[in-house]
Amino acid sequence: MITFGLERGFTPVKNEPLNSFDWMVVKPSLEEELTLERSVRSIEDCDNVDVLSQLCVAMARQQWHQGKLLKQAIGQISLLEAVLSGGEQKP
Repeated sequence: MITFGLERGFTPVKNEPLNSFDWMVVKPSLEEELTLERSVRSIEDCDNVDVLSQLCVAMARQQWHQGKLLKQAIGQISLLEAVLSGGEQKP
């Protein structure tokens, strides 16, 4: 089974100052890097064209959905940061 090991989210380090873009830096753990590498190797070793085709279709759909979700989330974060900093709200 091909998995991507992206179950964990961003956890800021306590007492570490954050600038406005630190949350966008991806710092995978060693376990996450190894899980990703195992998934990549599983895909590279797959000789079944039908399985690869289904995987590509699923990944294209997932990428579209995640891109849309990320765009909405960043818009919401920007709005909340503007409200917290006393800036103007833009619809």
